[in-house]
Amino acid sequence: MKHTFAISAYGESPYLEQCIRSVREQSALDPVIICTSTPNELIRGLSEKYGLELYIRDGASSLKDDWNFAVQTAVEMTGAELVTVTHQDDVYHADYARALKKALKVYPDTSVFFTRYRTIDEAGNELRTKAESVKRLLRLPLRLRRISDREFIKRLPLIFGNGIGCPTCTYNISLTGLPVFQNDHSFVIDWRTLLRLSSMPGRFVCIEKELVDYRVHQNAETRKNIDNHNREKEEAEVFASIWPGPIVSLLMHFYKKAYRDYDADTD
Repeated sequence: MKHTFAISAYGESPYLEQCIRSVREQSALDPVIICTSTPNELIRGLSEKYGLELYIRDGASSLKDDWNFAVQTAVEMTGAELVTVTHQDDVYHADYARALKKALKVYPDTSVFFTRYRTIDEAGNELRTKAESVKRLLRLPLRLRRISDREFIKRLPLIFGNGIGCPTCTYNISLTGLPVFQNDHSFVIDWRTLLRLSSMPGRFVCIEKELVDYRVHQNAETRKNIDNHNREKEEAEVFASIWPGPIVSLLMHFYKKAYRDYDADTD
């Protein structure tokens, strides 16, 4: 199945070039495109420097519209059946695409492929966070690969929080359909999407190997959503769609502690 990295570029990220280099230097060479709703000299210059096609979406920027545009463009312009919505601040290890293809050979009914990730700071130094340890625990049921196509197993990593790292995800369009992202949230868009896809045909396959570096920094969307309390609001809404009120309050108590961990990582 043909795979494409679709980089969703926004603004003027100082980490965009490192992201581009990481997907250009994969051990399994796959097409790379750049998609943006905020064209500027930096994005244009890097697309020219690395010989990448640049696709521009008209209209106001939004996660849903920008990510759907990236997926749709990859499908239409490169013939991709598998699309990684590539996050501009993050770094993809050289064997990410190879691991994806190896997994799909064994489990061709994979609807979403994802991996373990490493958290890094602005300078690329590794950060050990409590949140990632919890997420690994949430993902444990997915090690039962033979039954990871069952809705119950796919939902387990998602009902106590989102145990799946969004930047690590590749979507099998033949199973997810288009558009992939169908909610208007600005922070939990991936969590809501994965919950929806868990009820659809297809297998969730996780490789518990660090194949992506997820970068935390002061200008990241996570930081902005914590500061304006949107993260708390949206996460509470997701929990409320799954659990009764008292359990929602308990879960949010622990989630708010994780916000403080993020503060410490970006100080």
